Amino acid sequence: MISVQFHENVVSLCDSELIGKTFEEGKHFLVVSEIFYRGEEMNKKKVIEVLKNAISINLVGKKTIAIALEEGFIQKKDIIHIQGVPHVQIYAF
Repeated sequence: MISVQFHENVVSLCDSELIGKTFEEGKHFLVVSEIFYRGEEMNKKKVIEVLKNAISINLVGKKTIAIALEEGFIQKKDIIHIQGVPHVQIYAF
């Protein structure tokens, strides 16, 4: 499942099993904190609807990134990896 948390200006989506973990690679850190990422558990169909309606998005994890790639929300060049964990941020102004 994918955990989806709605914030005032950002929607955070991540693979549920990554919540509470920290990843470090060189000067890059990725903190998948409970407070920012723990939200409603959603299946792929619901996640796609969230992505369609979101303006600013924070994505973490292989399953989450795979959905965003398959549906055309991101491209492979948008993805960074920190300790093997894929991460993308999309911000609209």
